[in-house]
Amino acid sequence: MKVLIVGSGGREHALAYACAKSPSADVVFVAPGNPGTKNGHKMQNVPIGVDDLDGLLNFAKKEGIDLTIVGPEAPLVAGIVDKFKEAGLKIFGPSKQAAQLEGSKSFAKDFLKRHHIPTAAFEVFSEVTPAVEYIKKMGAPIVVKADGLAAGKGVVVAMTEDEAIKAVHSMLEDNAFGDAGARVVIEEFMQGEEASFIVLCDSVRALPLASSQDHKRVYDHDMGPNTGGMGAYSPAPVVTDAVHQRVMDEIINPTLQGMREDGMPYTGFLYAGLMIDKEGAPRVVEFNCRMGDPETQPLLMRLQSDLVSLCSKACTEGGLEGETCWYDPRPAVGVVLAAHGYPGSVRKGDEIHGLDADFGDDVMVFQAGTKEQDGKVVTSGGRVLCVTALGDDISKAKARAYEAIKKINFDGMFFRSDIADKALNRQS
Repeated sequence: MKVLIVGSGGREHALAYACAKSPSADVVFVAPGNPGTKNGHKMQNVPIGVDDLDGLLNFAKKEGIDLTIVGPEAPLVAGIVDKFKEAGLKIFGPSKQAAQLEGSKSFAKDFLKRHHIPTAAFEVFSEVTPAVEYIKKMGAPIVVKADGLAAGKGVVVAMTEDEAIKAVHSMLEDNAFGDAGARVVIEEFMQGEEASFIVLCDSVRALPLASSQDHKRVYDHDMGPNTGGMGAYSPAPVVTDAVHQRVMDEIINPTLQGMREDGMPYTGFLYAGLMIDKEGAPRVVEFNCRMGDPETQPLLMRLQSDLVSLCSKACTEGGLEGETCWYDPRPAVGVVLAAHGYPGSVRKGDEIHGLDADFGDDVMVFQAGTKEQDGKVVTSGGRVLCVTALGDDISKAKARAYEAIKKINFDGMFFRSDIADKALNRQS
């Protein structure tokens, strides 16, 4: 089979890595890819941007692509799946309508409310004055979210009313997130521990992947502004067997049923960002219509099932019946190495040293914000690399990842030192 991965980040590097392990994949094209996917096993980069839907479609038709897997959210929200299906091509991902679950937070919240799926109380605003009045009425802490796509950064967890009001002014008046912030969702602050719950959907049933936990705040101990993710680990001990069953019964299955009832059946990866309280009750923080980044990296390091086969079967309604996912029993920890200035304006062009080091069989350095320049690999984005390692337990996986990081450096590089500590604390 010929497989096409759409995207250029760490998630797409990990998807290509997993697809290349499939015995049914002869070649894995990545569009546009990055230096990490340029010369990977079975991998070839294709210089077509993720927003060039016609270019991607023409390439897929010309090359005879058997399966396309879409990594990032933007082309999904723009309707790439609809285009490919109209041309008779197999593509794994939700339709433009279904991708609104991520493309519009107000759409997602209205959907959750309508189908009685547990989430935080909320209101939607497009004007400053009523939004400020609502904040003063509800008090802090409170959460302010840009309605549209904001690369994981359009969320402010405000611990004071003033902080929330500043966020509203920034989004609605100062255009901090462009069109994505033309409306804001203001919602209740939920107490508990977050977890990422990702499933493959065939529009009828969901096949859950292993649990994972992301780290959104930029600094240790969950301090500083939200980012796209500073690291992740899998599995997440907070998702016990009982919690897993509740998530499937109360969130995932009702979501698939609700999407069918609303006339937009959901196929593709579905990511439910969850808050799990002390009693083990899960509530939806957000939906993503694709795999998370950086959760994908540790998840796919552990995956032993054939990803190409699973995604191909899921493209057919009900195609996942009887399927299961198999994993390396060892945990995996991924640590993001970020560029100077992240999550704000980042410096680019710093040479990355150490990518050719011997990291061993149980470590992968997934590239994200990188590019080739004058024969060197340099930084080109905020989240540059995700160093991911397997270990016999979570402590050994963490130690192996941080040991590997010592072999890499670039000017301005920084990272959190506490990835997976929540799992270690829960164990102790």
